[in-house]
Amino acid sequence: MSNIKETVLEINLAHLTHNFKYLKSKVKPHVKILTVVKASGYGSDASVIAKHLEKIGADYFAVAYSSEGIQLREAGIKAPILVLHPQPINFQILIEYRLEPSLYSSRVLKEFIKIAVSRDQKDYPIHIKFNTGLNRIGFWENDVDHIIEQLDRTSSVKVVSLLSHLAASEDHNEREFTLMQINSFKKTAKEISDKLGYTPILHQSNTSGILNYPEAHFNMVRTGIGLYGYGNDAKYDTELKPVAALKSVISQIHMLEPGESLGYNRAFITSGFTKTATIPIGHADGIGRQYGNKKGFVTINNKRAYILGNVCMDMIMVDVTEIDCKEGDEVVIFDSTLSAAKIAERSGTISYELLTAISPRVKRTIIDDN
Repeated sequence: MSNIKETVLEINLAHLTHNFKYLKSKVKPHVKILTVVKASGYGSDASVIAKHLEKIGADYFAVAYSSEGIQLREAGIKAPILVLHPQPINFQILIEYRLEPSLYSSRVLKEFIKIAVSRDQKDYPIHIKFNTGLNRIGFWENDVDHIIEQLDRTSSVKVVSLLSHLAASEDHNEREFTLMQINSFKKTAKEISDKLGYTPILHQSNTSGILNYPEAHFNMVRTGIGLYGYGNDAKYDTELKPVAALKSVISQIHMLEPGESLGYNRAFITSGFTKTATIPIGHADGIGRQYGNKKGFVTINNKRAYILGNVCMDMIMVDVTEIDCKEGDEVVIFDSTLSAAKIAERSGTISYELLTAISPRVKRTIIDDN
């Protein structure tokens, strides 16, 4: 008998522990683990995830924006928190909450130093981001002298890490490009370390970098999607356990005659007698319209039920003609058996997008076997 009575996202902390230990086993004992909990912990619950990770040994946390870091501090997280993409307007409050900025351009470096000086900071921890080929944000390798010039003018900040980001570490066809990125980062990190007079923490590997490029582990690695159970590779997916499971219930069952239409814009017309189930989840909950018209499916009583017609804001309708089911039965959108990666792939997207799209209005339920 199912205990699911509404749409819920189950967050399994035992699975999180398993994934953390597995990824930690892939690096040497001295290598720190930075856990990425941005985007509400990849669509789950950042505070719950971070508290558990801090308890089991995470060395560092990373978020995208200052507001996410503030949320973690207010939840009681004590470990260092790196803000990957801070904006100057938030530098004052970033310092108030003792968050650590990743500084990626001359503009943000100068502005942060200015704010740190105005607040009488001494050796405030900063991270310097270098662009080695992702071409998104980051200093260039020929900016080293400029960075050192800015740092030599002040004692308000101190570089605690140098970082970069791999563009295609999950793609074995791009191995040559990835090795170029790694070598570029090594060269730049040595140059700036020599001029600083010490070697900060170095980190470039994401989850796929951890799994595929041990030469890029340096003394810290970052893991995001791997923590949540996805390895970007079938052979690693089998070693990881999805942390989140999205479930719902059948609200109503309809019997439609041949030639009847279903949903907005009459996007589905029955060709024969059709039994449909309506489920209380829609694009406002994170199940986008791209999953409609049989591109996406759910599982009911261990059988696939394809989404019919257009996804509505708050509901989807699925084909249960060949499924023995009733109103109130449990519906699985994704879980450990049917992963978010498989669902996303059918609609031309990736697990990251499906996971992080789950709306805050979906109830979160924590499963903690301990």
